[in-house]
Amino acid sequence: MKYFIFGTGDYYNRYKKWFDKDSVLALLDNSPQKQNTFIDGIEVLSPAQGVRLSYDAVIILSFYVKSMKEQLLELGVSDDKIYHFYDLHKLIKLEACSRPVRYYGKAFELIRDGECKNKILLLSQDLTFGGPSLALFHGAEVLKKHGYAVVYASMLDGPLRTKIEEAGIPVVVDENLQVGKMQDCGWISGFSLVICSTINFHVFLAGRDTDIPVIWWIHDSLFFYDGVDKALLQGIDRRNLRVVSVGPVPRQAIQSFLPDLEVGTLNYGVLDTVQDNRRHHEKKDKVCFLTIGYIESRKGQDILIQAIRMLPEEDRKKAEFYLVGQDSSLMAQQLKEETADWDNIFFTGTVDREEIHRLLAKGDVLICPSREDPMPTVAAEAMMHSLPCILSDAAGTAAYIDNGNDGLIFQSGNASKLAERISWCIGHYDSLPSMGEAARGVYEARFSSDVFERELMKLINACMNEKCVYK
Repeated sequence: MKYFIFGTGDYYNRYKKWFDKDSVLALLDNSPQKQNTFIDGIEVLSPAQGVRLSYDAVIILSFYVKSMKEQLLELGVSDDKIYHFYDLHKLIKLEACSRPVRYYGKAFELIRDGECKNKILLLSQDLTFGGPSLALFHGAEVLKKHGYAVVYASMLDGPLRTKIEEAGIPVVVDENLQVGKMQDCGWISGFSLVICSTINFHVFLAGRDTDIPVIWWIHDSLFFYDGVDKALLQGIDRRNLRVVSVGPVPRQAIQSFLPDLEVGTLNYGVLDTVQDNRRHHEKKDKVCFLTIGYIESRKGQDILIQAIRMLPEEDRKKAEFYLVGQDSSLMAQQLKEETADWDNIFFTGTVDREEIHRLLAKGDVLICPSREDPMPTVAAEAMMHSLPCILSDAAGTAAYIDNGNDGLIFQSGNASKLAERISWCIGHYDSLPSMGEAARGVYEARFSSDVFERELMKLINACMNEKCVYK
């Protein structure tokens, strides 16, 4: 088979290991800067250039599968020749090219210990410091505290592994989880319970061992379902399976495919790192607004820029805006060009966790302008810092906000309404501390570590049929 790989970003790097270079005709990318160059010794072409050649398939390695597939169809590529990384199990014979499983800490010994009972496996799509991976790690810490033998496993290695190992939790990195099914992974058979996180595991669950209880913890908005094989998803055996969601947005997403699926709620917990949650509110020359997250269409920073442009001149002079997060995307470059002459908008690029908490401690308001965002961790962190939030109603956190009391909500995509919320904050600066205190209450009631521990253990005890005993 001769094929193109469409996409050369993060997901290309995640999945390129599965492809034989001799079978790859070229890489396809829409970036003019990458076209007619070479990546990993493979020529990069525009999609229009590539599809003029003879090929068997185009494999999309990106979560922007919907727009990329539409582009390919417009270029005359037939639907049956378009694949997504979720489809790799159809193209790859795992028994012929499986990757070695890597064990860290005492993972191998624990997995092979047939005498050890109540072993729980937690499965993550990666070991980055992303929200789902961190939430699963905090879950592993809770389970370890309650006496369970815990192993954290991932499709990919990453910087979070060090942190997990430092917590005394064994780690497994099994890249075969990217394309294999549960029944293909023999090392899993001795666990009493498996918890897997995100829609990435729908292929894995499509061939599951129903004797092992599984908790499927969904974090994903509808955007992440564009490459999902609906028939495969609908065919997952629901025996011994519990599905829980991080708030309403992921629940609505999976139920759009499986309307009759019962989905519970399990929100993540954020460890309270604030020593003194009483904010020192001093009158400043400018109100400081923060937006934190990868700069892309889904996160809606372009909507924020439109809203800032709509502000009355006197309000614009009283505010400064920090856009924090990875800023190498095409949209980020466009926004930088649009605002190059503005003296109150700052793009910081990616910063570490310590700097995020420093910014939250010093800022006045967090803005989450997302077009969709299942449950942004940074919103819970902001409320932990007694920082009020302006939230799009497409962000899952908005479901827990009393508009005007402990935060502000605006209609997703409506820049003029967002501008109104920003102006309100500027004009009611003295009201922000009390709103921030109320936001802290939302954090304590919904997103604190104690609440997460209580809800997680209820779920675990229901699955393990054990009496709930807290240490």
